[in-house]
Amino acid sequence: MVVGAAVVVVAGGGAAFAFAGDGEKPQAKAPMRTGTAAVERGDLVDTESVDGTLTYHGESEVRTGASGTVTAAPDKGDAIARGRTLLKVDGKPVTLMYGSTPMYRTLREGVEGADVRQLEKNLAALGYGEDLTVDDEFTAVTADAVREWQDDRGLAETGAVTPAQVVFLPGAVRVKTVKAPEGARTGAGQPVLTVSGTRRQVHVDLDADKQQMARKGAPVTVELPGGRTVKGRISEIGTVAEKSGDQQDQSTTIDVEITLDRNARTGNLDQAPVSVTMESERRRNVLSVPLEALLALREGGFGVEVVEGAAKRIVPVTTGVFGGGRVEVSGGDLREGMKVGVPAE
Repeated sequence: MVVGAAVVVVAGGGAAFAFAGDGEKPQAKAPMRTGTAAVERGDLVDTESVDGTLTYHGESEVRTGASGTVTAAPDKGDAIARGRTLLKVDGKPVTLMYGSTPMYRTLREGVEGADVRQLEKNLAALGYGEDLTVDDEFTAVTADAVREWQDDRGLAETGAVTPAQVVFLPGAVRVKTVKAPEGARTGAGQPVLTVSGTRRQVHVDLDADKQQMARKGAPVTVELPGGRTVKGRISEIGTVAEKSGDQQDQSTTIDVEITLDRNARTGNLDQAPVSVTMESERRRNVLSVPLEALLALREGGFGVEVVEGAAKRIVPVTTGVFGGGRVEVSGGDLREGMKVGVPAE
């Protein structure tokens, strides 16, 4: 402190706060403030970081119609796409096909329904049945396509598809847990695998008192293990609050799911801890200055040093939201485009 005026340098920020002495007007000279920055108008966003978990989209159990001994099983982390083998039972493959309707019956000539269309769509995508028409009817043409597919899969060429041969899932999957390892016995309807989708996402258990930060479609930044950051957007927000912890230290949270940009490079880690920067507050169409432009006045509050050519003057301001290294300011005769003093560095 120096009698009459003092300068306080904020560690890390380099901002100089000038204090006026007793009975004096705000000082017009601010040591170290040899640079200038513009007063800008626009949206100002304040952010907050929360903990999240990097994982994969969706999770479900795989159940088959096959009964017998598991003779081949995938490894944890394996990715399986349409037409590939989920596992083998008694030496026969159980094949993944895409669709939302479970394989609940044997599909054969004469059968009609949405599940028939689903099967035909997969056969066509896999290159079977040149003359196949994708519709709700299982015809002789469909049966021929099935026999061709069965031949390639090492199955009896019956022309009919049973629940022991096919599992319908929404898309490609990644194996999370093998519940029926090689050598285990399994029965129809029993869970054999736990799988997820192959698309990456981040899960956040957000404190319920911060739920205003979660807006569907809002952009976020995710810091991955190692420090690299990727972009994403909030895709799902839970509607039910969940309690966790013991009675002494209990918290209430809501589920928030974040979809990452398609080109985001995230590696192969699952259940990895990440930091998610979310928007906590947004002020629209406000004036702002760099944080280091603020001067703390002796009589209280803050001001900025307005630079007009060779002339300089201190203008008291009211501060608002902080974000992105800037702070909302109002008061005095501040206008967009004005220059304010900042430390040269």
